[in-house]
Amino acid sequence: MCLRFASLLTARVFSWLRLSQREDTWNTAEILILRHQLAVLQRRQPRRPNLNGADRALLATLLSVIPKVRHDGMRLLVAPDTILRWRRDLVRRRWAARSRHGKTGRPATRLSIRALVLRRARENPGWGYRRIHGELAGLGVKAAASTAQEILKNAGTGPVPRRTGPTWPQFLRSQAEAILACDFFAVDLPGGTQASVLAVVEHATRRIRILGVTQHPTGEWTAQQARNLTMDLGDQADRVKFMVRGRGPDYTTAFGAILAGSAIRTVLCNVRTPRMNAIAECWIGGCRRELLDRTLWNQAHLRRILREYETCHNQHRPHRSPHGAAPLKPLPEPVNLDQYRVPKQARAVGLINEYRLVA
Repeated sequence: MCLRFASLLTARVFSWLRLSQREDTWNTAEILILRHQLAVLQRRQPRRPNLNGADRALLATLLSVIPKVRHDGMRLLVAPDTILRWRRDLVRRRWAARSRHGKTGRPATRLSIRALVLRRARENPGWGYRRIHGELAGLGVKAAASTAQEILKNAGTGPVPRRTGPTWPQFLRSQAEAILACDFFAVDLPGGTQASVLAVVEHATRRIRILGVTQHPTGEWTAQQARNLTMDLGDQADRVKFMVRGRGPDYTTAFGAILAGSAIRTVLCNVRTPRMNAIAECWIGGCRRELLDRTLWNQAHLRRILREYETCHNQHRPHRSPHGAAPLKPLPEPVNLDQYRVPKQARAVGLINEYRLVA
């Protein structure tokens, strides 16, 4: 017993001598590590001590203060290499989090370069991204060819062969000058009878021509309305190439022959496909909502009120396709409203209002 006590005392004295030679930082770090390990051991755990993330971070931080030559002589719950691995993981996660929150990867392309590339593509449809890149290089703009390609792709600008031809809106607008559309629609009259109205609309200008109103549409009556239409078109018949119509029984062979005499080809809609004649159907729906569904008319009154509605539609009503202008009245120059009054003028028995400028 005395021999064992003497050996322990000698070992602790030599340990105390070694500790006295250390720096205060080492001693403090090792004491804190030992205290924390005691705190972990004092937790109520049925199995081996389980170190959580906070424990690992603290031990790794404190162990980094102590020189590596002292790691093997320390009394640790885990191997020193394990704590060093924890520290490497901690550093890796910190840098990974910083990379996620910051701006990583290639720097973004300057907005001025992007605007310049899109302008070159818009003004020169036959230039590809290689040609645009060469033009930028000639101006002293430093950008890669792949950058120009990526800018055009993100802007939805296709390759050169797809940009040289007209777009679908441009193609349809260019063809609209040569297209007319006609359609019948029924109007309920007092007494349970119906009247049929035949109207023609120009695709380009949205101008309406109400050809006639009758209670008994026949093939001869429809053919006569075709003659009236060709006479009304006059010199404009040379630019009209197509007439879109439905497959109703009132359109006889004579109707198509009269139009063919003026070099107008008849295009038939498919069965139960009103979208093939969408512009005429849209006008008929607007006429019903604004006029026909709001009161009852006899045939003579209906004919007169439709003529008045046709005049209002063609000379005053704004349309979205011609950018707010009426079919027969272009948009005026901007005015100063302080110098004018805007009185109201009622049309169609007060169902439709028009507004004009009065000095």
